[in-house]
Amino acid sequence: MKIPGNFLHIRNKSFDQCKAVCNQNCSCTAFAYANMSGASAMADPSRCLVWSGELIDVAKITAGEDLYVRLADTAVDKVSSVKIILPIIACLLLLSCIGLVWMYKYRGKWRNKENQNKMMLGYFSTSNELGGENTEFPFVSFEDILSATNFFANSNLLGRGGFGKVYKATLEGGNEVAVKRLSKGSGQGTVEFKNEVVLISKLQHKNLVRLLGCCIHDDEKLLIYEYLPNKSLDAFLFDAAQKHVLDWFTRFKIIKGISRGLLYLHQDSRLTIIHRDLKASNILLDTEMTPKISDFGMARIFGANQNQANTTRVVGTYGYMSPEYAMGGAFSVKSDTYSFGVLLLEIVSGLKISSSHLIANFSGLIAYAWRLWEDGKPIELVDSSVVVN
Repeated sequence: MKIPGNFLHIRNKSFDQCKAVCNQNCSCTAFAYANMSGASAMADPSRCLVWSGELIDVAKITAGEDLYVRLADTAVDKVSSVKIILPIIACLLLLSCIGLVWMYKYRGKWRNKENQNKMMLGYFSTSNELGGENTEFPFVSFEDILSATNFFANSNLLGRGGFGKVYKATLEGGNEVAVKRLSKGSGQGTVEFKNEVVLISKLQHKNLVRLLGCCIHDDEKLLIYEYLPNKSLDAFLFDAAQKHVLDWFTRFKIIKGISRGLLYLHQDSRLTIIHRDLKASNILLDTEMTPKISDFGMARIFGANQNQANTTRVVGTYGYMSPEYAMGGAFSVKSDTYSFGVLLLEIVSGLKISSSHLIANFSGLIAYAWRLWEDGKPIELVDSSVVVN
């Protein structure tokens, strides 16, 4: 800069001292530290020049001096405040927008969930299985199930039941579950769906499969169970490549577990439950081959003083049904006991109750077992893959 006129010359001052002189003087508006080559300046070649008041005749030149202009404190404060406040306001506005969007989505999701819960509670209130009791159901959204099953991909298919397919699913947090998807348009399956949710939500036993949640979405009806990696008993019992896993110790463990589960249903639970469809495919196995009774769609509750009931709609699997139930519709705890006896013969022999063609000269497994008992040869019924000590 071209040095303005009307400056105050202060001799024998360094740059820092010159700056301090200007800062300490309230009327100082600028200072410069100029090197003068004139002869008159030889005694003090480095000079401190200080200005008070307005700067006159200021111009920019190529070979000038550095001019340090002092700004008022209010100007500096305003510039600093603007630099600080503007980013803060921008951040607050951004956070407010994010918060509003989140609240809108969350509120909408919460309302949808609340409406779905009301709909499902109304749906299950039509069931009289609990005698009007209030029941809390673990509801799962259909969107979460779609994501967990990869949109019901065939690679996640575990099996097919009487009323739908079962898929493996992974929920948020990495929890593996089994999702039972009721077949669309199955009126009979709708009744069983309600029945199963209402009943199993009240049952707690280590030998009963655990219900983790359920879902109703339009015409979709789904049940979410604990995932049991070894699937069902029939996958081992009737598979020549897998039945060697079922040594006698394991088979006996499975038999005891099923009997404990039935005893709980018939005597030890608060509700007396008749399963009505006990069979190998409805016995699931966990990693330790502990059996868990599943599929309570056909189950019925008995009152406190009720021992037997009749129905005109016989449901279940032929071969496992007791004669009085299959022919006359009469069922009781004895019906499950008969089914358990048939299942016991299958576990011991490794033969299906429906595979009469595998037993020559006999109408079925029950007749074959009874003849061996009469002849004093019950040991011949035992599966050849089992080693009896």
